[in-house]
Amino acid sequence: MPSSNHRYVVYSGGILLWLGLLIAAACTNREHRPQMVTVTKPKFDLQGHRGARGLYPENTIVSALKALEIGVTTLELDVVISADSQVVVSHESYISATICSHSDGRPVTRAEERDLRLFAMTFDQIRRFDCGSRGHPDFPEQLRTKAHKPLLADLISASEARSLELNRAPVRYNIETKSSVSGDGVDHPEPSTFVRLVVDVVNGSGIAERATFQSFDPRTLTALHSLYPGMKTSLLIDRTGDRGLASNLATLDFSPDAYSPDYVLIDSSLIEAVHLRGMRIIPWTVNDEAEMARLIAMGVDGLITDYPDRGMRVLENL
Repeated sequence: MPSSNHRYVVYSGGILLWLGLLIAAACTNREHRPQMVTVTKPKFDLQGHRGARGLYPENTIVSALKALEIGVTTLELDVVISADSQVVVSHESYISATICSHSDGRPVTRAEERDLRLFAMTFDQIRRFDCGSRGHPDFPEQLRTKAHKPLLADLISASEARSLELNRAPVRYNIETKSSVSGDGVDHPEPSTFVRLVVDVVNGSGIAERATFQSFDPRTLTALHSLYPGMKTSLLIDRTGDRGLASNLATLDFSPDAYSPDYVLIDSSLIEAVHLRGMRIIPWTVNDEAEMARLIAMGVDGLITDYPDRGMRVLENL
């Protein structure tokens, strides 16, 4: 008969063996058990239209900085090309009679605005026009302040510096190339040259990973995708040119990262169809808070607004 000490050793060894087998089995099961994958939905993309157009002069550095202070995810802006091949932030390809004045304070007139084509002017000539002091008649809340059309590089530089000062996440840029078939050689260079000039600025500014290029002109997006296939793209659609999702996308030989229609074209079926194609849907230009809330509830991935302060208020109240 074994002694009590011997029984204790056998008993202890059995427990240790059992524990070892249990741990091994647990490890084996863990190796073959399906791993849980956490999927993080992309952050809602609140885009400040032309900076914060409803509050400050559009497409200016002060407007971009205001949008950053409000908290936008993305700065939406437009670019054109000057006679000296500079990338200038501007919606129109000319000096607008609606908002701009000569250096001596005289308002630009309708009769002369179309002759003041930016593609025929150097940047030094362009920057002499004040496009902020008169304000915009459609935006009564807009602060009237002297401002000129800036270079894209300068707007990016100022925005990056302000983001650091605010200790906020790096902002994204949604850059619209303003082009059309009838404008080639008159209001802007042909698409390949246009996108090369813009991408050179984006790459030189170090924000390529945070940039999206959007356009109503599929030729520009096609040229961009061909030359720089890694760049993000967004197809803009207006209500007059809308032919339905499939037909609109057929103007491209690739799938853009985002589909950006006039917000009046949005319904649940369009949102679902865009998502099924692996794209994000970001409507423009949404300024009514109730409409913002409705679109967000429907499932849009972002929105473009002249009033980012209103957009932030809606998001905070969801």
